[in-house]
Amino acid sequence: MTAISADHLRVTRGAATLIDDLSLSFGERGSVALVGPNGAGKSTLLKVLAGLDLPQAGRVRIGTGDLASLPGAVRARMIGFLPQHFEPHWDLLVGDLVRLGAARNPELGVEAVAKTIARFELGGLERRRWSTLSGGECARVLLAMVLVADPPMLLADEPAAALDIRHRLGVIEALAERGRDRLSVVVVHDLDLAFRFFERVVILVQGRIVADAPAAELIADQRLDEAFGVRFERIRTAEGWSLQASKAKT
Repeated sequence: MTAISADHLRVTRGAATLIDDLSLSFGERGSVALVGPNGAGKSTLLKVLAGLDLPQAGRVRIGTGDLASLPGAVRARMIGFLPQHFEPHWDLLVGDLVRLGAARNPELGVEAVAKTIARFELGGLERRRWSTLSGGECARVLLAMVLVADPPMLLADEPAAALDIRHRLGVIEALAERGRDRLSVVVVHDLDLAFRFFERVVILVQGRIVADAPAAELIADQRLDEAFGVRFERIRTAEGWSLQASKAKT
């Protein structure tokens, strides 16, 4: 069954077209990596799918219903959104931020916050204020805030960008693994991680989808090289495929 779909989306900002007649759909389960060069429209697409931005044309559906018609509380419970940048209105404590995230799902037990704090290695930070955290700590707190409610659909915009190598690998692997029983759509900057962990890869260029296929099929597709304007050398390793840009594509 389709969980969320976009029909002929178009998003403009002034004279610029950020999303251009884009259609796609996602099932109730699955791990999907959104990749593409800078300015491709990846962040804009996630915001529209989350209901945070409105398209100038087209619409987003949740199941058979229109996303725009859903009450905000229902939308917040169904869709977890991890933005690229986040700054709370108030300089709250870490523990309070995670509890606010948990409040989006009234069915959660009191142990959910403690389990999530342990999962993201936030023990000892509960009494710290947001303004005192490092970039990596902020990223982990934001992940905890969104995932503590266990939303059926997760839309994440480069969630591991500020993390060190160990935490980056752990977060990307966990979000992809979440696709076994939930929908996980993640903007991924590192192509090696996208093709290593995710089942499906969608390539965006200038607001359009140029390729959408299982990762195992798309890895050898020349549209990947064309999208990034380089020639990739594909190297098979024990962990999976590694992509190395050999030269600019002319």
